[in-house]
Amino acid sequence: MIPMIDLFAGPGGLGEGFSSLRNKEGQQIFQSVLSIERDEQAHKTLRLRAYLRKILSSDNKVPGVYVDYMRGHDSTTFESLISLRPSLWKAACGEAVRAELREGDNTYVELGRDRLIKWRKVHGEEPLVIIGGPPCQAYSLAGRSRRAHDKAFENDEKHTLYKCYLSFINNLQPDIFIMENVKGLLSATHGGERMFSRIVDDMREAGYEIRSLVTESPSNPRDFVVRAERFGIPQTRHRVILMGIRKDLNLATTILAEKDEVSLGEALAGIPSIRSSFSKRNKEIEAVSWTKYVDSAAKRIMETAEGRGLAPVLERVISSHPPRKTEKGAVTSELGPYDRWYRGRLGRRAILTNHVARAHLASDLDRYLFCAAYAEVNGNPPHLEDFPRQLLPNHKNVQGAETDSFKFNDRFRVQLIDRPSTTITSHIAKDGHYYIHPDPIQCRSLTVREAARLQTFPDDYLFEGNRTSQFTQVGNAVPPLLAQQIAAIVACALGQKPKVDQS
Repeated sequence: MIPMIDLFAGPGGLGEGFSSLRNKEGQQIFQSVLSIERDEQAHKTLRLRAYLRKILSSDNKVPGVYVDYMRGHDSTTFESLISLRPSLWKAACGEAVRAELREGDNTYVELGRDRLIKWRKVHGEEPLVIIGGPPCQAYSLAGRSRRAHDKAFENDEKHTLYKCYLSFINNLQPDIFIMENVKGLLSATHGGERMFSRIVDDMREAGYEIRSLVTESPSNPRDFVVRAERFGIPQTRHRVILMGIRKDLNLATTILAEKDEVSLGEALAGIPSIRSSFSKRNKEIEAVSWTKYVDSAAKRIMETAEGRGLAPVLERVISSHPPRKTEKGAVTSELGPYDRWYRGRLGRRAILTNHVARAHLASDLDRYLFCAAYAEVNGNPPHLEDFPRQLLPNHKNVQGAETDSFKFNDRFRVQLIDRPSTTITSHIAKDGHYYIHPDPIQCRSLTVREAARLQTFPDDYLFEGNRTSQFTQVGNAVPPLLAQQIAAIVACALGQKPKVDQS
């Protein structure tokens, strides 16, 4: 196996993709010797997954107590789970480290060196791979926009966190590294200098050739943007990904092979229907049942000029209402094109966790219902100018504006069932307005599990923390199935013969 170090690991999407890669004999190609994440809940998710992988490497089956923990997610079952294989839990805690990487502090570089030395004493002089992506808030367009007038932004340490990554590269000299970040990196500047050029120059100075995963002869920064939907990921996620090859090795590499597009509907196959509920702020309608409210909302929309053409869909909504919750373990027999991948090692025991709908304001239920019905009839999401006037949000940028001058015209965005979703970002933790479920009967935003499916996490990947934290973790992650394809390229370059089979 090839040892790897995962920096700024989040809940482990990039590491999951690398760890899941097998050779033709079914043996794991990459083994994490160290993964580092500073967020408490993301670290717990990372540690739990490391533990499960170690159990699977030892026993080749998911233990029943893990399934019980997925169902109950309670402290008593957790204690039973970690006491199942104490030595493996201790090893997982040693592998997944909660720490904050800081420029100029090489404490964890030395820890990585120590782990690598111990690994090589047991396994021999295997090559080293480093993966990860420094936090992107300083580079993202949204983050820069929010802090446009913040004088402290120029001194924010997140601008130079990539130097922590660079320190690992300089000191440990991996054979190959993979570094991921947002597309906004291409236009981000700091101190009047383009951050993308600065990062690439520093990596080259460290002794690495920087290659693209999508073109063999990159000629400009945009040639390093990986558009995930072109590689079978059910999401239009565009990220900058750099592949660094140590110059003295002269390794041959290939690029990602394009795949058939996978739609949101295909990715969410097998997930049972559930409905939303009222937010606690809706005290004025506590006496009204959800079903009666949604029925009345459908009738109100049909009475508007904009809603008359949606009547066939809205009438179906009135006659059909899903439950608020489903029994854990409820999953249909087919899970779409990635059936085996999503089921993971649970196979036909596949269950769904993290699949609970948010509570919404009553007024937002009206808007979600309209958006989903509109998209089903018209094949595209509505903009604010398409809304009935009474459904427009009470916002200073909307109220009083002319219909062709709304500042945030796609403030409410329904996902389309026959296309890849829009990018799942950490903003999904704040509200569901941009992630409305396409089924008008359910009248809600996406759940954590649905967002995880769109990010291609297997269903047995359990996210720790509260729902806000779970959404944030999912939004910040690298899609594991994309990471697996990248891992295959790295493996081939290092002389391994991987078998990639996600179906």
